[in-house]
Amino acid sequence: MKLEAKKLLLDVIEACQDIVEFTGRIALNEYLANELVRAAVERKFEIIGEALVRLREKDPVTFSKITAGRQAVAFRNRLIHGYDVIDHETMLNFFFIPESVSADT
Repeated sequence: MKLEAKKLLLDVIEACQDIVEFTGRIALNEYLANELVRAAVERKFEIIGEALVRLREKDPVTFSKITAGRQAVAFRNRLIHGYDVIDHETMLNFFFIPESVSADT
């Protein structure tokens, strides 16, 4: 694997870890009410998608091994270009919802 591909994958991993950190201690209703947290999570999803777009260009073989790679890129595009119609609850459900963030809390 190319060094640049490793760096891009590290960016994806760190952004995913940040999303878990940002959302892991709050209930869904708190998340929905907190614009700062929502903006931070959206930014991390953008980074994930953009890193995967670059990975697809630089190292298509590695990108092809990422099961949800295409979905993540499509999600990033929707987030960027459809920012005004994003359903934040659906956004979290798209990738995951940590145990502490659920519709029941």
